[in-house]
Amino acid sequence: MATPRFAWGIDIGNRALKAIRLVRDGERLRVDDVDVIEHEQILSTAGDNRESLIHTALANFVARHEVKGGIFGIGVSGQASFARFIKLPPVEPKKIPEIVRFEAIQQIPFPLDDVEWAYQLFQNPDSPDVEVGIFAMRKDLVRAVIKNYTDLDMNVQAVQMNPLAVYNHLYYDQRVDGCIMVVDIGAENTDLIIADGETVWLRNIPVGGNAFTEALSKQFKLNFVKAEELKRNAATSKYARQILQTLRPVFDDLVGEIQRSIGFYASGHRDSRIKNIVAMGSTFRLPQLQKYLQNKLQLEVVRIDNFAGGAPADSKMALILSENMLSMSAAYGLAVQAMGEAKIESSLLPQAIKRAKMWREKTKWFAAAAAIFVVGTVAAFGRQHYDDAQFHSPDNFNVNVKPSDNALGDAIKANKQWADLQGAGHDDEQRCANYASLAFYHDVWPLLLIDLNDAAQLGMASTTNSAEIVKTKRAERKEMTLTGLSCRYVHNIDPYIFPKMSEEELRTAAAGELPKTMETPPPKKGAPPPPTPKRGYLLTVNCTTPNTATDFIEKTFLATLRQMTEQAAQKDPTKRPYFVGNSAIALRQQFQADRLMSTKLNMRSSSRLLKWEAANPAAPGETPVAPSALPGGDVIYKLPDVPATMPSINAWLDPRLPSPSEDMRNDYSYSVILVIVLRDEGAGLAAASPTPAAPPPKIRP
Repeated sequence: MATPRFAWGIDIGNRALKAIRLVRDGERLRVDDVDVIEHEQILSTAGDNRESLIHTALANFVARHEVKGGIFGIGVSGQASFARFIKLPPVEPKKIPEIVRFEAIQQIPFPLDDVEWAYQLFQNPDSPDVEVGIFAMRKDLVRAVIKNYTDLDMNVQAVQMNPLAVYNHLYYDQRVDGCIMVVDIGAENTDLIIADGETVWLRNIPVGGNAFTEALSKQFKLNFVKAEELKRNAATSKYARQILQTLRPVFDDLVGEIQRSIGFYASGHRDSRIKNIVAMGSTFRLPQLQKYLQNKLQLEVVRIDNFAGGAPADSKMALILSENMLSMSAAYGLAVQAMGEAKIESSLLPQAIKRAKMWREKTKWFAAAAAIFVVGTVAAFGRQHYDDAQFHSPDNFNVNVKPSDNALGDAIKANKQWADLQGAGHDDEQRCANYASLAFYHDVWPLLLIDLNDAAQLGMASTTNSAEIVKTKRAERKEMTLTGLSCRYVHNIDPYIFPKMSEEELRTAAAGELPKTMETPPPKKGAPPPPTPKRGYLLTVNCTTPNTATDFIEKTFLATLRQMTEQAAQKDPTKRPYFVGNSAIALRQQFQADRLMSTKLNMRSSSRLLKWEAANPAAPGETPVAPSALPGGDVIYKLPDVPATMPSINAWLDPRLPSPSEDMRNDYSYSVILVIVLRDEGAGLAAASPTPAAPPPKIRP
């Protein structure tokens, strides 16, 4: 690729377009120009006029600056994109792309064909661990963003998430010294970036500058635009004290989210210690916000007041950069990446555009290559013609024929020997194939159990901390627990597959024999034999959940399981030799109406009581422990004269949560029927495995 003369980094924010131009000055990059173009209306309040305002800002930018001959790095918000960081197992470097693609299929909540995605490897020199960052954005959103630039003939070279652009800025300017956190407050959200040497971690929290503006608007009875102006001028306002008092609840919300994020990061990076916080975003112009964060988080909070690339020579441009330094970091990092100096090189630029750019760069070499090809072809043809004439010359004919005959005889003899060798190993090859077939389908149940467990976890609440769990209403929690599994092998699973069999018919058929109307009729006399039927299992999965939504299991567990198995099979059918052909919820019942569940819970309470009595034997003359019945037949075991540390044992209280616990009486138990179809034809396994795969042992809760 030709070296660009200059590169622009452009970040379109809620209030303004921010742009920085970098040029190469010897071994370093230098800031050559800067611009800030404010929108006529704040984008978050513009509604359908948003795209028009963005296009107007870009048109004004093109009218003010030279764009021909340069390239552009453009930013997209962290909220509109997707980022995940995963530690890879120790594997050979050549296998990393395959593993990353597999992880992308699992992590990205859209089919890969619908997103532009990229990845970046992170590794500290002193550690063998390799971490990968997977970044993605829906294709339609990427195309809409790029179109605003290409319509104005801007040569977009890189599309990067704004949080990663901020990291590229800090890394290039050598400001990542140890472990630091960046708090970049945008209009609607705040990007948290934790940079630790060669690695980076991101989180987007739903508290932004608009939350401060809305608080002022509500308190002072102002419209949004006037409240925004009041916020921007708070430092010099005569109402500064009242403004700060109004914003205190929003300060607390922001600090709470940051503290939770630090705790989550520390749980997975126990050796890291955050040294300080770098404040970014124009919201930090609010008086006392920097000091407030510093006091609450007990960490030093610093601001960026210059770039390693310096400032423009034009004093007016230098003043604009100085006044907007807090919000220019992303634009600077985007320009650094466009110039090829970024730490994170991944880009969400569509592959079609990348290929088109590559071909344009190589076009100038095509003519030279074609000329060389023509010259080489002519020379080779001439040489062949000359050698043929020499071979058939009377002077050389007798000399050349005898060696040719000898070579032909040797070739015929070698060909016969090779044919004999090929036939000799046929029996051994067949025997090896027979031995290898013994392993067919041995991985069906391990893989299926892994998929069931993963489907039960994906989309559910990730925390196991009881304090975090109780913050969500029990009836709305995204939780599911697998409690049991049983199956029945079916030699012909075809009739059970949707749409041949409805959910209602599946519930009936799973409990007994196949209805007569659904049986496959015998072939007529003289008709060709029917195709080999598919084999599979009728799998009954028992689970529990506190969520009261009737479609919760269908939209989480079942939908995720179908998507996982299909995506894995599309990549390689031999890796997932089965798919979910049909499903139905056979039973949905509250705990208090489930006699079996009541018995299990009371047995659990009895067991806990006996263990406590064994550890605390009654003294002579003490009253023995006796249960008492609650309305509805429930039992609570009361322990008389026991220490305060041993509360009453209630069968209906959730044992995971601290006292006072929660009543599980309104939780639900489910029985879900799954039709698991084996992909015999997909990998040619049926011929090599004449006996059906044996059902697994019944798993009890």
